[in-house]
Amino acid sequence: MTIIRDQNTPRGDFVFYSDRVIRLLVEEGLNYLPVVNKEVITPMGVPFQGVAFEGRICGVSIMRAGESMEQGLRDVCTSVRIGKVLIQRDERTAQPKLYYSKLPKDIADRWVLLLDPMLATGGSAMKCIEVLLEAGVKEERILFINLICSPEGALAMLEQFPKLQIITAEIDEGMDEQKFILPGLGDFGDRYFGTED
Repeated sequence: MTIIRDQNTPRGDFVFYSDRVIRLLVEEGLNYLPVVNKEVITPMGVPFQGVAFEGRICGVSIMRAGESMEQGLRDVCTSVRIGKVLIQRDERTAQPKLYYSKLPKDIADRWVLLLDPMLATGGSAMKCIEVLLEAGVKEERILFINLICSPEGALAMLEQFPKLQIITAEIDEGMDEQKFILPGLGDFGDRYFGTED
């Protein structure tokens, strides 16, 4: 995390190390999914008592920065379906506004890994969760996968959605007056996609 927080880290290193952390977070998120007992026969002809996932999963990325996390999910779940949601803050009301949503038709029957690397106030993520709930997803079937969150954002999300699971790499100290996470790492999407000023 130190490397991706460093303002002097070249973009290639930022992407490489971000991807490593994202994959670890996805792997950890999968540990929260329920399993059922499953017996298989080994190449030695011997039965082995193991486990298999109960149910199916999908990813939902909050555009644009959340798209950076999709490959990490695909690396460990090769045929996973991924939905997209675009939510932006309305400049007049300062409230999150849904602009676009494309979700798998059977999302209500799936466990959802909600992908967004940064959680400041939680406004966009909470709006996305509302979209998922309206699509029939049960709150307890949503896992929010995140690199860095503010304590205020995490608390706001869990107060509104107490059955939600948050899997994050770090909880930072807080936010500044402009609601940027501190110490943070800057604009994740700009650094990842190379669109910094």
